[in-house]
Amino acid sequence: MEHVHLAVEEDDLYSGYNDYNPTFDSEELENDAGFQQAVRTSHGRRPPMTAKFPGTAIGSRPLASSFGSRIPMASSMGRPMTGAMLDGAARPMTAVRAAGYTSSLARGSTFDPLGQSRGPAPPLEAKNEDTPEEKIKILEKKVNDLIEESCMAQSMGALQLALEKAKEAGRKERALVRQREQSGNADHINLDLTYSVLLNLANQYANNEMYPEALNSYQVIVKNKMFSNAGRLKVNMANIYFKQKNYPKAIKFYRMALDQISNVHKEMRIKIMQNIGVVFVRMGQYSDAITSFEHIMSESPNIKTGFNLILCYYAIGDRERMKKAFQKLISVPLGIDDEDKYIPSNDDASSNMVIEAIKNDKLHQMERELKTLAEKYIMTAAKLIAPAIETSFATGFDWCVDMVKTSQYVELANDLEINKAITYLRQKDFNQAVETLKTFEKKDSRVKSAAATNLSFLYFLEKDYDQADRYADLAMNADRYNPAALINKGNTVFVKQDYEKAAEFYKEALRNDSSCTEALYNLGLAYKRLNRLEEALDCFLKLHAILRNSAQVMYQLANLCELLEDPQQAIEWLMQVISVTPTDPHALAKLGELHDGEGDKSQAFQYYYESFRYFPSNIDVIEWLGAYYIETQFCEKAIQYFERATLIQPTQVKWRLMVASCYRRSGNYQKALETYKDIHCKFPENVECLRFLVRLCTDMGLKEVQEYATKLKKVEKMKEIREQVSSSWLSHIYFKCLHSSSSTKGERLSARMRSLPASNEPYEASSPKELDVSYVDPLGPQMERPKTGAKKRVDDDDFADEELGDDLLPE
Repeated sequence: MEHVHLAVEEDDLYSGYNDYNPTFDSEELENDAGFQQAVRTSHGRRPPMTAKFPGTAIGSRPLASSFGSRIPMASSMGRPMTGAMLDGAARPMTAVRAAGYTSSLARGSTFDPLGQSRGPAPPLEAKNEDTPEEKIKILEKKVNDLIEESCMAQSMGALQLALEKAKEAGRKERALVRQREQSGNADHINLDLTYSVLLNLANQYANNEMYPEALNSYQVIVKNKMFSNAGRLKVNMANIYFKQKNYPKAIKFYRMALDQISNVHKEMRIKIMQNIGVVFVRMGQYSDAITSFEHIMSESPNIKTGFNLILCYYAIGDRERMKKAFQKLISVPLGIDDEDKYIPSNDDASSNMVIEAIKNDKLHQMERELKTLAEKYIMTAAKLIAPAIETSFATGFDWCVDMVKTSQYVELANDLEINKAITYLRQKDFNQAVETLKTFEKKDSRVKSAAATNLSFLYFLEKDYDQADRYADLAMNADRYNPAALINKGNTVFVKQDYEKAAEFYKEALRNDSSCTEALYNLGLAYKRLNRLEEALDCFLKLHAILRNSAQVMYQLANLCELLEDPQQAIEWLMQVISVTPTDPHALAKLGELHDGEGDKSQAFQYYYESFRYFPSNIDVIEWLGAYYIETQFCEKAIQYFERATLIQPTQVKWRLMVASCYRRSGNYQKALETYKDIHCKFPENVECLRFLVRLCTDMGLKEVQEYATKLKKVEKMKEIREQVSSSWLSHIYFKCLHSSSSTKGERLSARMRSLPASNEPYEASSPKELDVSYVDPLGPQMERPKTGAKKRVDDDDFADEELGDDLLPE
């Protein structure tokens, strides 16, 4: 029991955890008097005290600290002394050496545990670049940088700079090889770098169309057995031979490349075989091309190869195989996900955000482009083979439509039907086209709108404006956002001279499609008719920013500047017009007219003469040139122009009189007399001709003077009688209408009188046709449309002839 101790109270299980030895508190060293005294004096350099107990350094002397009580250090109780002096020299204190302490400090030195008194560290030793290894590394880096710069220049279109960089990289690489050989490291040549330099150089030669140099560079790579897989570059060589139209060699190298590529690389082999097929097509060897394309369609079918196969069958006229190839074409899988996955659901917000993010990303854009390309190939193939696979193109179209309806391209069936109607249009069979388009009236809204737009276009061409207006309304009701339908509706209103309403339809079409150039052009014309010239000018300036090289737009700008009394700006725009269409005679004539108005006769003559060279039948130009030569006293040169006017208008006596006048002015009286006699034979009642005959015969002393004088008197008397009869007849009618104005007959006669034109107006006036109409290409973007008509003269509103006109653009 003597070893048993009873506990008076329970021991604290957590005692000792909060004990803290102040000796290790370095933050309070500034307040520790003993430590500060040791730092300032030699107190800290005293030799250690003799230990009271053996094996200790300082015995049981308590340590003083700023924390008050002295506590004996547990580590100094019984641990052998590490800092004891042996033979008068202090042994290093191993425990604190890393902190900067040393036991061999000389007396008088300061406390410097971090070694700051020794000054800054010496600079790093400079790398020696004179060694062969360093020179080789620098050269390698330069070569790699030049290759990268060459590739970047080529990607930005700077082909010449890319070639220069590639050549410089080649020179540096050869210098690198020589440097290795001189340093004895010939066995460590960087083959990958050499391969990169040669390949980049060959590619840059090919990009710059330096084909012989490119072929030599490729040959160097291909013949070097140290380069693995270099045989693939024979494809590049074959491509160069193809560009040089050396088709036999191209096929040879394609086949050599095909032999050196294993079956593991299936896609590459398929692409090479496709190239072989294309080369055979260029050579006209359709049977060999068919063999290549059929193999591809059996191994890895794709849209482009299927289309090429149809072309080859069409070339050899094989109807049945055309049908089979078309069926294969529409069954080619595109590997595109369904569009329904891009429709957001109303339940999950996070998934909707993901769908919005991927709806227009690069992958979806690529999918849309692939689908558009496939639809284009299918539509083109159907239009190509439809007349060939059956006895009539209509039957062939029907077969293609039936096949498409059973495929993944169901929506193309309606587009094919519309193309069928357009084919009827090209064959001038308007009735069949109308009948075909009318079958779409009960289809879905998109197809109905497209068909109705085309029907409106057809009826507008036939000047059946009521039907054109009806189908334009139908197209708008089916799809209010169809800009072509709105343009056609605006055109039908335009011809009724309701320009304000037409402008509203054009503006609505622009709101639906801001890039619709036809609506913008027609809106400018509507503003022009409303005499809102500044707004019209804004429209055509916007259109010019979109269509930089449109001669029609630039002519309208010139015409508006002329109306706004800015002839110099009008001349500037017309100069741009002739820079685009330098042979347009009416633009040249307009330039001559403007220069003539500005008083610059020499420039006016130059442009009028150029206009006459390109179109020698313009009476206005001929008249101006003839008058110019008469004004400048070169009457002999004016004769040829008036003779040409005589050929153009043989019933107009004034041109013959001008020819005779030119002979008379130039002193050739005999020729003038003959010309006047000829005029008198054809126009015996022409008073002016007889007067000149009398004058010439009198001056020349001829006997015929009396004869012509008698005829002149008779003609003048007859003319006077006619004028009196005409005057009395008009007076009689006038008084008769005045007295019988209440009668029905009198009202009718009065109305007829009022409908007669003024004395200075022609009886048959026809307003120039200005409107054109629209139809919709079923594939989306509008195809080329025919113009409804063109005018033959330049006036304030039109740019004449078949090339240009003040016409509403078709959609």
